Amino acid sequence: MPQIIEFPERPYIGVRRTITMTTFGLVADRIGEIIGWLAERGAHPAGAPFLRYESIDMAADRLVVQAGVPVSAPLESEGDLFAAVLPAGRYATVTHHGHPDQLFGVIESLLKWGEEQGLTWDMAEKDGAEHWGCRLELFQTDPRVEPDPHNWDTDLQFRLA
Repeated sequence: MPQIIEFPERPYIGVRRTITMTTFGLVADRIGEIIGWLAERGAHPAGAPFLRYESIDMAADRLVVQAGVPVSAPLESEGDLFAAVLPAGRYATVTHHGHPDQLFGVIESLLKWGEEQGLTWDMAEKDGAEHWGCRLELFQTDPRVEPDPHNWDTDLQFRLA
């Protein structure tokens, strides 16, 4: 069952890509690289790595997505990596246990639940695309520890307006 949770600002190191539904690896596969980059600097993740959806245009099969890793304090970035902050606020959140391929149904259920609750998302629609203030998928399971994706836990956190 979804919950509404208040989160503070959360600093992170990220990378942004414009992708399609079939090229998620261009951004998602960068998470390991970011974790390695942090380790080289003596820093450690301060939470679960995530994907942050900025823009979703399903009709055009065009998404602007960030891969990010939370850090305990802001860091200087380099190359195509950037330092940013997830905004504070109220988030509708739910945890999915199972294969990431099943997330589409979980997302639909969360959006429907929010509509039934009379919630307003931190999202604007323009030219057929959804532009999100903060829509996250956080990967709670380390695939090096649990290689079976059917046993993975993923948190969805969608910021409310």
